[in-house]
Amino acid sequence: MATAKEKKAPAKKEASKKETAPKLQYSKERYMFWYENMLLQRRFEEKAGQLYGQQKIRGFCHLYIGQEACSSGTATALTPDDKYITAYRDHGMPLALGTSPNAIMAELFGKETGTTKGKGGSMHIFDKERNFMGGHGIVGAQIPLGAGIAFAEQYNETGNVCICFFGDGAVRQGAFHEALNMAMTWKLPVIFVVENNGYAMGTSVGRSSNVTELYTLGEAYDIPSEPVDGMNVEAIHEAVSRAAERARKGDGPTYLEFRTYRYRGHSMSDPQKYRTKEEVEEYKLRDPIENVKQVILKHNFATEEELDAIDKGIKATVAEAVKFADESDFPDAKEAYTDVYAQEDYPFIME
Repeated sequence: MATAKEKKAPAKKEASKKETAPKLQYSKERYMFWYENMLLQRRFEEKAGQLYGQQKIRGFCHLYIGQEACSSGTATALTPDDKYITAYRDHGMPLALGTSPNAIMAELFGKETGTTKGKGGSMHIFDKERNFMGGHGIVGAQIPLGAGIAFAEQYNETGNVCICFFGDGAVRQGAFHEALNMAMTWKLPVIFVVENNGYAMGTSVGRSSNVTELYTLGEAYDIPSEPVDGMNVEAIHEAVSRAAERARKGDGPTYLEFRTYRYRGHSMSDPQKYRTKEEVEEYKLRDPIENVKQVILKHNFATEEELDAIDKGIKATVAEAVKFADESDFPDAKEAYTDVYAQEDYPFIME
């Protein structure tokens, strides 16, 4: 049996020079956006965890708590016309992009007012209006899809990029290597991001591979690759901005390793026996929301009272989302036959 030391994810090392966060160079408005945006994700998912325990939310539920800097930093680095795709830990990204909390909560409840009419649930949030191309339940399946989306943007000469997120467990999939090879060969405008929270489902990086510096995997395909402090929203914004600039110039993909950490288990059913409580508390000291809060207070962008008021408002927003979801109807049984095929008169559906 592995010791506690062996179980601890080895990828959580001191930030290298590449990972060093930039000095303060953003406006009050940007810091306030980051704070409110990350706090909305945090409060939304805290409530989702409670509702799961009450069986209001069923099936699978994978929380993003602790990783909010990854989505918020990305949202400010890219444009609304760019495309976003991720895995099944997918509540945070659409919230960062502005998807209605009501619609996301309704989807978690399986209601017809949800983002996918109650058919997708927690693992399959989509928002076409905001170019969020969805959460995907098959490990690594979204990686070639992300490359394909980028190919479409390149083919149509839109100037847009696609950012494709996946977890550290997905880099063991063959589709990951195939997609990186094709993307670099064709110089596709795609940003590959591994959100390395250290444990995949529950096995540390060090116990599943000899390669623990995951950003080096991109170097095998000559893709510019670097580690990024995933607990620092400024560092995320900077790294994604650089990658997007490269992609828009036609220089091809970038591969980023966001070294982040989730405070909750892999899913709501995870007892988390593979890590210590002390380790979790250690990472909470680097909490991305608290980091931004301290910058705001230090530079007098807002007072404690004003931040408390923001928190109160966000809690009210989440409460309204729960009320909306609770009062919405479940989809009619006939909806099982809609949105399956693009051809509306597809003749081989048997009712």
